[in-house]
Amino acid sequence: MRKIRIFEHVSLDGVIEHDGDYTYGAWTTPYRSPAGAATLFEAYGPNFDLLLARRTYDIFSGFWPNAGDFPMANAINAATKYIATHRPESLEWGPVKNLGEDVVEAIRDLKATDGSDLIVVGSSTLTSLLLDQGLADEVVLITYPVLLGRGKRILSDSIDARELAFVESKTTPTGLLINTYRHVGPLKS
Repeated sequence: MRKIRIFEHVSLDGVIEHDGDYTYGAWTTPYRSPAGAATLFEAYGPNFDLLLARRTYDIFSGFWPNAGDFPMANAINAATKYIATHRPESLEWGPVKNLGEDVVEAIRDLKATDGSDLIVVGSSTLTSLLLDQGLADEVVLITYPVLLGRGKRILSDSIDARELAFVESKTTPTGLLINTYRHVGPLKS
């Protein structure tokens, strides 16, 4: 059985939106370092596949195939990408598989197979769905020492509060905290 592990780059106040047309642009860039990249790559694990929503797939497909020859790029490019999309005919960066019309059932079936962990990066809509459906096993928050005030949050307002159990914490030389949590389920009141 595969584990689903959600990785989110997040500000101290819960904003995950970065790069692109966002107001604050690439607020994560000043905190990137070779040591931080190595720590994050280690957190991904030696073998993984990707579980992505379409927008993140499009962003990744514009970057990773041209990122150069280094371990993280090679691993991401080699990973099978399982994509939640309504436009499967335009999936070109592979190996790639469309999850089909019933994304939740497809993910349940995929999770039940033997294979590498499934890593979710970005894909906030998919993240909320996975947590709401109890399909996520771990949440790894890469927390940056910034407060942004506004922007897209890690969870949509439509899902109920979640409980997580602390697993481990790592730091990078630039002040990032990489905290791993096990998904417990709905928050008990």
